[in-house]
Amino acid sequence: MFRIIPHSFAAAAAIALLAGDAIAAEWKFNNGLPEGRNESKQLEMFAADVSELTGGSLSINVFHGGSLNLKNEDVVRWLPQGAVEMGLVWANYLGRDAPALNAVLIQGSVGSPDELIAVLPEIQNIYAEELADWDIVPAGFMALPLLQASIFCRDEPVRTLEELRTKKLRVWSGDQVETFSKLGVSAQIVGQTELYVALQTGVVDCTVYPALFAHTISLHEVTDFAAYLYPVAGVPYVLGVNEAAWSGLSDAERAAVTEAASRVWQRTNSYGAAEENEQAARAMLAEQGVEFLTDFSDEDRAAFLAAASETWASLAEEAGGNAPEYRQRILAILKR
Repeated sequence: MFRIIPHSFAAAAAIALLAGDAIAAEWKFNNGLPEGRNESKQLEMFAADVSELTGGSLSINVFHGGSLNLKNEDVVRWLPQGAVEMGLVWANYLGRDAPALNAVLIQGSVGSPDELIAVLPEIQNIYAEELADWDIVPAGFMALPLLQASIFCRDEPVRTLEELRTKKLRVWSGDQVETFSKLGVSAQIVGQTELYVALQTGVVDCTVYPALFAHTISLHEVTDFAAYLYPVAGVPYVLGVNEAAWSGLSDAERAAVTEAASRVWQRTNSYGAAEENEQAARAMLAEQGVEFLTDFSDEDRAAFLAAASETWASLAEEAGGNAPEYRQRILAILKR
């Protein structure tokens, strides 16, 4: 009998370990951004925090740069269907499937960093309301740095709208296509993963891109000149969760994921070094061969912002649903 008890105890311990393994959840997180981006590093930290806070009962594997072949613009299709448990949701990519979400704030709808900071809390509220209709739970948010959108071009310098009208311009969202079209500029959407080749082969001559991130896709290898045009309306990323997967977690696990996401927001929602970072990025690009030209003129920049304002109004009306109300909520904060 004394020999049987230890063996029985060992068997019970083994069964307990196997049971623990069985209930441990492993999630996939689709991140369409390149692995070298700071946001990608933040997501890795988020995953590590989740593992720590749940005591290993939930682990999240982050897949970067479209390695799962899940496109950013399709996120409200594949995430609710459970292709992965989590994904990075960015409203600027959702003009086709979720126009009301895309119309909350568009490129050019804010004219200064202070305006963007003022509207961020209301944007988070709106996103949570809208994503519920898509069976996506916002576990939290990740702030974008305050960015300056420049026009990067190959072969010839471009620093005026008049010069830009002679080029094929890459943009990343439908509202940008409409805004630039109002200004007589031919613009087309090219995905980030296809941008390098599009510039290299002449599919496009120029691209709108923040200098701060240009190195992550080796933009210096396929462009020669850059000039600043407007402040980016950097709406936050959503750390989106498939609703069924979220419901399958324990209360403690949901609290852990929320806490880990809150840490992401605390780390990223800080803008004190924005201008310093911008200038450092430009200096690095200059060393790599990109010539930064003088900014687009005040007149050109004002024309862009005016065209963007028209686009924002029309997109909100076309989107219908709650989109006009969302826009009014943002305008009220901006006191317009």
